[in-house]
Amino acid sequence: MRGVTGEEDVETTGTGLRSVRRRLPAGAVWVVLLLGLWLWGRGLTEVPAGTAGPATGDMAAAGRPPLVDLPTVHRPLKAAAPLTLDIPGLELRAPVVARGLDERGAPEPPPLERAGEVGWYADGVTPGAVGTALMVGHVDTDTRPAVFHRLDTLEPGQEIRVARADGTVAEFTVEDVRVLDRDGFDASQAYGPRHEGRAELRLITCGGTYDRTTGAYSANVVVSAYLTDA
Repeated sequence: MRGVTGEEDVETTGTGLRSVRRRLPAGAVWVVLLLGLWLWGRGLTEVPAGTAGPATGDMAAAGRPPLVDLPTVHRPLKAAAPLTLDIPGLELRAPVVARGLDERGAPEPPPLERAGEVGWYADGVTPGAVGTALMVGHVDTDTRPAVFHRLDTLEPGQEIRVARADGTVAEFTVEDVRVLDRDGFDASQAYGPRHEGRAELRLITCGGTYDRTTGAYSANVVVSAYLTDA
């Protein structure tokens, strides 16, 4: 996931974000997440009959280069924990909480009773630092839409802002939006950097259709963005 291995310190605040004192080596993070994303989404609270998540849409279009002019890359920032996620195009502003892995080794979103929050994978990269930072959130609960219920409607060129504990706001631009089937899942499309040396961000939620038999969605929605201002 990261361009380099080693450790980095992250600031703590009174918002509930825990201190992150050690980063996993790049190889370890990659192996963990390679296994984890396929598992993530299983065991969600059952969705009422007839309910579906975001449509998978045109899978071919998902991988095509954007047809808009994208801004230039901003140099990576120093590490600092994220506080809030703001997506103006979705009228979304949500608190970000530090999360780890669940007992199955999957990136852990916030609990369903806090489905309006976004989980940041705190053993990975901080948003704005060099490498690929990972945020996950629910698409829905058994009773209502959740924080990322419209994530699949984002388009290349739209802005994502992350307020950080050091007072900076990392501004990202959406590069592409992909819907990846769980069958034959290619982890490199979700976690692999689009370009080495950049500060990149991934927003991930469940997508496709909900299977009540397996308790899982058929796909993942993966939004890729890169740092363009701060």
